Amino acid sequence: MKRKQLFALVTVALAFVFALVMSDARTYAQGQFPGYKSTIQTYNMSETTANIILAFYRQDGSLEKTLTDIIERDRSKIYFTLPVNEGFSGSVVISSDQPVAALSNMMNSALTAGGTYVGRSEGSTSVYLPLLMVNSNGFNSWFALQNPNPSSTNVTVNYSDGITTSINLAAYASHNFYQKQEPHTSNVFAAEVTSDEPVVVVAFLEDTKTLAAYHGFASGAVSPAMPLVNSNNNGFYTDIHIQNTGDADTSVTVSYQPSASGTSCTETQTVAAGQTVTFARDAFQNGSNSTCTGGERFIGSGNVTTNSASQPLAAVVTQRAGSPSLIQFAAYSSFDPDEATQAVRLPSVMDRNSGFFTSVNVMNVGSSETAVECTFTDTTYTVTGTLQPNETLTDLQANRIQSGYVGGAACTAQADGAKIVAVVNQLKTDATDDQFLVYEGINQ
Repeated sequence: MKRKQLFALVTVALAFVFALVMSDARTYAQGQFPGYKSTIQTYNMSETTANIILAFYRQDGSLEKTLTDIIERDRSKIYFTLPVNEGFSGSVVISSDQPVAALSNMMNSALTAGGTYVGRSEGSTSVYLPLLMVNSNGFNSWFALQNPNPSSTNVTVNYSDGITTSINLAAYASHNFYQKQEPHTSNVFAAEVTSDEPVVVVAFLEDTKTLAAYHGFASGAVSPAMPLVNSNNNGFYTDIHIQNTGDADTSVTVSYQPSASGTSCTETQTVAAGQTVTFARDAFQNGSNSTCTGGERFIGSGNVTTNSASQPLAAVVTQRAGSPSLIQFAAYSSFDPDEATQAVRLPSVMDRNSGFFTSVNVMNVGSSETAVECTFTDTTYTVTGTLQPNETLTDLQANRIQSGYVGGAACTAQADGAKIVAVVNQLKTDATDDQFLVYEGINQ
């Protein structure tokens, strides 16, 4: 019997008519945009045609629509228009008879800001959110929680600033939590979601011009890895928000390794139990708590090399450019090296696709040197390199493959027992609004 995989994606496509959304409190998104629109991309990671079913559920758990489709082997299919009624807000569960992956792009209804996240193959009864905000330099957050199970579940959210809230979710139901509506005492904080049944959570960070997304963590890692860190890089800088999901304070050292620019350095801070501390930006801006050279251009990776109390850690990595002429914002989730594999699939790679291009960042999270090769669908273009432990191979696809290219990539480490992870940046050339998206590669 073939194993069925379920990918839970929280999707929102609120009313596209601004006047209706703004005037109707029942459909108004309590985020900072008047409306939202989702797209879904599915990717068949097998060598056999995949039969898939997309089941769309309203927030109350009732079924809105099902869609049956096929995806050819090693191919993607993008659903720009979802088969739901205008004003739909809810979730989707994707089932398949072959291994598939799924991405969702969440855009504001004007398509001037967006974030990408990867669907989860299973839920968890504990989910951690390292970065949430209320009125933090213009940023607020909200998160969507989905019950992908055929039975109801009780859910409790414990925030690190002491706020607690609980709800009951019906089978297949979803719920949006808007932090600006909650009585928080801090501007930046973390959360732990606990549930009787496994749930899936995705968080959104936004101001009035930009939007980013990341998925919640089912568990922390003692030594999380971050394949892409950049600072003082054409206006871009990185923040690494590390949450201690354990029960004891710990001293954390992050080591930074350059791939395209910069010098190796380290940064050390104490992260209290249940709290989140921000790394990277101040280290590269002014050398705070680190051996880094303030103001130096850096493009590379980071990983936790010291965790004094061996506490589980979860990290959200945000990248932002905030100059008046370039406003971009994106986020991705850190990786647990223990869960890494020898191969990574990248469902969406582009070169000059209506102005969009990608960059691929592959990190060796194993303990030995390994050669790495990335191949791209429907082209002879390849990327190769030899990586020491914790080094990253960075490749920019702009003007490298062919104009209008849209495809996928597969990266493989050659050494026996090697482990790699990857993230992909998607950016639009000369964009004046937030056309910056990031997603995590899918380990296989």
